[in-house]
Amino acid sequence: MTAVTARRPVLDSRPRVGPGFRLQWEPAQDSHVLLYPEGMVRLNGSAGEIVRRCDGQRSLSEVVAELEAAFDARGLAGDVLAFVEMAGQKRWLVWE
Repeated sequence: MTAVTARRPVLDSRPRVGPGFRLQWEPAQDSHVLLYPEGMVRLNGSAGEIVRRCDGQRSLSEVVAELEAAFDARGLAGDVLAFVEMAGQKRWLVWE
């Protein structure tokens, strides 16, 4: 089955970095970045924490739970879904 970008992510979606992009920590930028053949996208701290957990194995509900535990926060699902939807539109993330 080929991964496709869904119109709207749901909490049982399992996103991963899209084809043609590579996530890595960039010390010079002091942030996570998405590298692609034409350039680089510098991710802010929140975006980097979300994308680094999007490995195609974890569901978005698992990503939200990990983030809430890591940052002692609650109610992050809406923000995570909104970011993942935007990242899908830019093809940074894909999911089944």
